[in-house]
Amino acid sequence: ESNLAGHYSAVRNILFRRGYTTEVLASFQPQLHFVSEWWKQLAGESEGKNQTGIFPAALDYTTDLHSLGQWMQEGIRNVFETFLILKKTVSTVTVPKFDDDSDELNYLAGKSFEEINQNAYKGTLLAHVEGKVPSATIVLDDRTEKTLGQLFYFFEKAIALSGYMLRVNPFDQPGVEEYKKNMFALLGKAGFEKRREELSSQTRDMQL
Repeated sequence: ESNLAGHYSAVRNILFRRGYTTEVLASFQPQLHFVSEWWKQLAGESEGKNQTGIFPAALDYTTDLHSLGQWMQEGIRNVFETFLILKKTVSTVTVPKFDDDSDELNYLAGKSFEEINQNAYKGTLLAHVEGKVPSATIVLDDRTEKTLGQLFYFFEKAIALSGYMLRVNPFDQPGVEEYKKNMFALLGKAGFEKRREELSSQTRDMQL
């Protein structure tokens, strides 16, 4: 437990070498959406180099279960999954009971959305493990500055270690500069005149 970031990065790379080339970071709480987006950028820019790297995908469950649940359960086995779970939330909203139960959802009456999400996580994890998706869970006690800071440091350390295991430099992003330079040239930014001339013939026949 003294080096969880190292363990996480090692497991990621073991799975990658066994053909699991995509990692899904999945959360059930909307409050974690932009944490997942931050992780996606961190992993993508740090590892995606030299024609290698684990592809990072962030999913918001349960919404994305409706669109990708079938694929996750029975699709090609090149994906592993890390759940990001928030233990404590401030939400106390519960599902009301309706006289008209034509949608047959009154069994949820009185249950909080947090309870529903917790059980959705448990059910999803069990199903995906049964479907042979390698899965792990990171549990956050709360959403305080301290806890989020620990999580950010954990991911930053783990992704850096993972980059070195892949034999890439996790601290640069040369590939990102290419499209930026093209955009600057095409939009007429000073200093990019030569590139603009080079690109003009390539873009002339693009249909937009």
